[in-house]
Formats: sequence, C-alpha cells, structure tokens
Amino acid sequence: MKSPLEILQQYFGYDNFRLEQSNAIENVISRKDTFVLMPTGGGKSLCYQVPALVLDGTAIVISPLIALMKDQVDALRVNGISASYINSSMSSFEQNETLSQLKNGHLKLLYVAPEKLSAENGSFLKLLNDVNISLFAVDEAHCVSHWGHDFRPDYLFLNDLKKQFPKTPIIALTASADEITRKDIIKQLNLQQPLVLISSFDRANIKYFVQPKQSVLQNIIQYLNEHPNDSGIIYCLSRKGTEEMSNNLRENGINSAFYHAGISSLERAKVQEDFLKDKIRVMVATIAFGMGIDKSNVRFVMHADLPKNIESYYQETGRAGRDGLPSEAILFYSNADVIKLKRFAMIEGNEEQSDLMLQKLKQMSDFAEMQKCRRQYLMEYFGEKHDGNCNSCDYCLSDFESWDATVDAQKLLSAIYRLKERYGKNLIIDFLRGSKSVKITDYMRSLPTYGIGNTQDKNYWQNLIRQLLINGFLSESNEEFSVLKLNEESNLVLFKNKKVIFKKVREQAKAVTVAEIETDYSVPNIDTNDELFSELRTLRREIAERENVPPYVIFSDATLLELSSYLPNSKEELNQISGFGAFKIEKYGELFLPTIINYCIVHQLSSKIIEKKPKKKREPKKTNNNTSETFAITFELYKAGNTFEEIAKIRNLSINTIQNHLVNFVAAGKIEADELMDMSKIEPIIEIAKTQTIPSLKAIKDELGEGFSYFEIHIAIAYHKSQQ
Repeated sequence: MKSPLEILQQYFGYDNFRLEQSNAIENVISRKDTFVLMPTGGGKSLCYQVPALVLDGTAIVISPLIALMKDQVDALRVNGISASYINSSMSSFEQNETLSQLKNGHLKLLYVAPEKLSAENGSFLKLLNDVNISLFAVDEAHCVSHWGHDFRPDYLFLNDLKKQFPKTPIIALTASADEITRKDIIKQLNLQQPLVLISSFDRANIKYFVQPKQSVLQNIIQYLNEHPNDSGIIYCLSRKGTEEMSNNLRENGINSAFYHAGISSLERAKVQEDFLKDKIRVMVATIAFGMGIDKSNVRFVMHADLPKNIESYYQETGRAGRDGLPSEAILFYSNADVIKLKRFAMIEGNEEQSDLMLQKLKQMSDFAEMQKCRRQYLMEYFGEKHDGNCNSCDYCLSDFESWDATVDAQKLLSAIYRLKERYGKNLIIDFLRGSKSVKITDYMRSLPTYGIGNTQDKNYWQNLIRQLLINGFLSESNEEFSVLKLNEESNLVLFKNKKVIFKKVREQAKAVTVAEIETDYSVPNIDTNDELFSELRTLRREIAERENVPPYVIFSDATLLELSSYLPNSKEELNQISGFGAFKIEKYGELFLPTIINYCIVHQLSSKIIEKKPKKKREPKKTNNNTSETFAITFELYKAGNTFEEIAKIRNLSINTIQNHLVNFVAAGKIEADELMDMSKIEPIIEIAKTQTIPSLKAIKDELGEGFSYFEIHIAIAYHKSQQ
C-alpha cells in the first residue's frame, strides 16, 4: 500500500501537505469520522481524494453542484485517477453505465448530488450496501445546518448515513462555518467522536479593500482596464443588477456574462463552462454562482452590493487566488444596503433565526465600517487570533492622522441620554443639528442639547456614530428599526471625562495592482519571463480545448509561473515543478518542454532549476540532470551517424525527446536544417508563423495538414530564428 505522501507526489505533483491535510487524511485512513474547516483554496478535496486512493473500495463524495462535480472529476481523470459522477445532467443510460462501473469496483471516487441519496426512497443508498465503500465525503457541509448560510433540505437525508454504514468513515468539509454551525453539522451528520480540524483562515495572497459605493460602474471599468489580463467575479444582490452590470461592461468592451437563478439551467451551464474555460473574462452573478467553483486563476472578486453575512463574504472572496497567487477582494459599501438587507433578514414566525440573521448582518456592516485591519476582523470572527498590521488591506495601507473626538462624542451621548435612549440614528442627528422637522417635538426643542451639533453636517455625525458603535462607546438594539443605547463606556465618556481618540483617514488606499506575496506554493522570487508565461498559457488553452476541460485542470497559473521562471529543460527537471506528478510528466512533459527549450535558445537562457528548493522527500532519479550535457550526448550520437530510433534506444528516451534535443542545435547553427527536413517546406511554415502573435505549433499544423509533422514545424521555426 502506498503512503499518502507517495500518492500526493505521484498523482498530484506536490511535495508536502498543507494546513491540516495530513491529519485529516491519516484520521480517515484510520476509518474515523473527521470534520474539516479549511479556507477556500486550502486544498479540502485532497483530504478525501488521497484517502480514496490509499483505501480499498470507492469513495462516495456528496457535492451540491453539478459544475463542481464535473470539474473535480475532469481534474482527477487528467491525473490518471478513475472517477465519475451521477447527477441530473446525465441520461438514464449514462447513469446506468456509471452504476455498472461502481458495482464492478472500477471507480476510486464517485461524486453524487445530495438529492440522489434522497430520491426514490433512498434506493441509491440501498444499492451501496452491495458495494465496497471506502469513505463518505460530505462537501460544503454547512448546507446541512439550519444555522449555516446556505441550508439545503436535501442534505437532511444524510442523517441516516451513519446508521446504515456505521463502520464507514465520514469526512465533512466546509470553508466557512461559525461555532454554532460547526456543532450543528456534527450533530446532523451523527459523526462519532470526530477529529475536528480547523485550519487558519488567513488567505495571505488576498488583499481586502472596502470602498464607498459611489460611481461603482466607473470604478469597476477603470479597475478592469488597469488589469486587462485578469479574470474575476462581480457579485450583485439582484438578478436585474447582474444583467445591467454585465451589459454595461460589454458596452465598454469588456468580455462579460451574467449568471443568476432566473436563467435556464442550459444557459447557466453554458456561461459557467465558458467562464471556467477562460472564454468569458468577467462573470457578474448573484450568490447562485460559485459554490465550489474550482477555477484557480480568478484574480479578483468584487461585491457591488453588501453580502448578508461574513461567512458568505469570506466564501465568495475565497474564490479568488486559489492557485496561491496575489489576488484582490473589493467591496463597495453603502449603509443603504444594510437597511435593504435588514428587511430580508426578518423571518416571519421565527424570532430566534431573525435575531441571528440580524446579528450576522451587523457583523458584516461592522467589517465594512470599522477602522481596523480587515484581515484581523475576519480571522477573529472565525475564532482565530491575528495581531493586525497585515499590510495587505486598505486599512493597513492607508495614511492616517489622530482625531480627538471626545467633545463631539459627549454632545452625541448627551443627546441620547436626554432623549431617554428611545430613538435611532437619524432622529438623534436631526436633533443635534437643530432640525425643524415635524418629528422634533416642542419638548425636544426645549432640551439644552437641541442644536448643539449644527456646525457639523449629517455625514460627520453618521461617521461618528459608526465609530462609537464599532469601538464599543455606544450600543444599538438588535431589531429592524434599531435604537441607540448608552453603555458603561458611554458613561465613562459622559461623566468621567474618558478620552475618545480615533484615527482619521488622510489618504485611503484603493484597489491597485498587487505586489508579490510569498505563498505556500513557492511562487518564484526570481524573474518571471512574461513572454514565455503567455506562450505557456496559450499552449495550455490548446491542450484544454482538445481534452474539453478547463485550462486550470491541466495546470494552474502557479505551475506555469514556475515553468516560466525556472525554465526546466528535461523531464527530470520537470520533476521539481509543483503540479507535475509522475503521470502528468509523462502525459504533458513533451508538449511543454519544446516551448521552454526554444525560448531558452532564442533568449540565450539556461535552466534555473538549481535555484529552486528541491521537492521534499522525493527520491532522486538516477539520471543526468545537466541539460547541456544531456543535449551534447544526443548531438554526439547523431553526428556519429545514429538514427533517431537508435539514439532513443541507446539513451532510453523517447524519439520525441531526441528530436527536441536536436532542434536546439539547428537554432544554434550546429546542425543544418536540410539534414533533418525538406527545405521547401520551411517557407509555408514561416508564412503562417508570422501571422501569429505567439507561434502555435498546433495552429500551424492544423492549417498545413498531414503533410507536415510537428518536428518539421519546430525545425523550421528554429531555423528561421537562427537566420535572424
């Protein structure tokens, strides 16, 4: 039996586990129940995929979204793992074929929707009694809890899972759940003494920005124009809002589409697939879009409207930067959104749930309004300590000056005291400013504090109230029409002359291009060759189109970034690149290496793989890693009169690799092109290549047809560059 680390290296191309992955995997392999709370992009899926490959039998993964299932299954198959799914998008014939594979023990993982388990009085679960099940994984487990932010009734059918399969381990996974939701998930799934693993909520590669909700469209267009190659998601509250925003972006030349529950399932599937395959750059959506979206190269997530709670905000922003590369989360905030959402938070006949929803909304608005490190607030919300000063949120990047607000705070608190703590913000502000409104009674006008704040405008007093509330100098009743209340801190300010010192923003940081941030994926600190990175992205897209999967399923941007920085020149060197497991080296190595090698020749660069920290715990290969030496051996054997086939046999390498070695010597002028190909073929190849921004061997071959080989096209381009 292979160890989890060997499985990780062989199939997924990573050297070591991250966060709590290793503990979760070992616990599941020991056939014990496990609860995993891990941030979006933290690698939750490996917590059940690796045990599924270690244990005998088939892992059943319960997942709520069809797109996520297809995505994960595609990614597993690309890695050489037998996986499938069953959902409503399949014909009954396809479902029966998959069930046949399951019964015959041909699948290591099977993804199913929760409604599949509850359909037909649980007939699918009865069928599983005759199958060797290794484990059950419940993904997006917060859906099982009434206290979760995305409760789904179909998940309640999972209550009986443990009764029917008492000896089969269950692993429940979620990216965002507060303590009350965590406990409820464990109770609803009947987990038996589960190991509870909570990873850090810190997404170090994401910068957080909150900006006033003014000129939102112009701000977004400006941002998108400043980041022309970046893909992202913009969340809006309403269906109409998504359509208007997307149409406006398209009118401004931005490749965009909208997604909401009101469009047909066929349309939703189409735009989602186009977004995943990089055919759509910006997706404008309601919260109906995105749960479990595995697209790793989302560079930004914007909220044009306020989310209803921190869990939703954290999960949605977590769709950015899943590859570990720098990304941004931008929230456009207005208090008007809070008022609007308060109405939605009231659940008729359920006071307890209404109170909880209002409390969660208040915490969301506090996050947007408070003058404090955004990252610190998020992490503390989920029960994790952080000392602030993250230097990657708008607060920490802003320029401040101190502001003594004591006198004005005393005026405001005194007004609340005189009005017997019976009114909300707006009336208190009108009272302070000496308003002539009919709401201000004659009795109010007779009070000594009436009009004492008339030198400041309404915005000033609104901001002061926000800061007093956030910093604990003032309280607010928790109801739809809330009332301002004094507390112990208020009394210290009013009667004991306690000072109120706030920070005043001199210059607020806005969402701008992010700097490099060190990540767990060892993003290179050496120079990235942007031109090569672009070529590799084009090549990845071509391969993805041939295989009909999203590009990031082939390799993430982080892997391409390593390739374009460390310039591996052989399969042995690819072994040091994150994301290249043994299976992918064999499958894709010879597709990517020629592009890298050719770039090195043209720009007179050599491999920098020696500058990369070696992959941990990986057995060294008994091969010669000196690229120039390995090329030289091939060159000498060729000059000695050996054929490609003979050299490949002598060197125990593929013919393809031998040909790639020799292309380098054509570019260097040491082998004449006419030794390797018919020179009359060069001109038509170069004519097509000249029309391309980035030469694509596949595009050239498609245009020229069967009479031209990839090797000849490669030789022609190398020869042309050597002549230049």
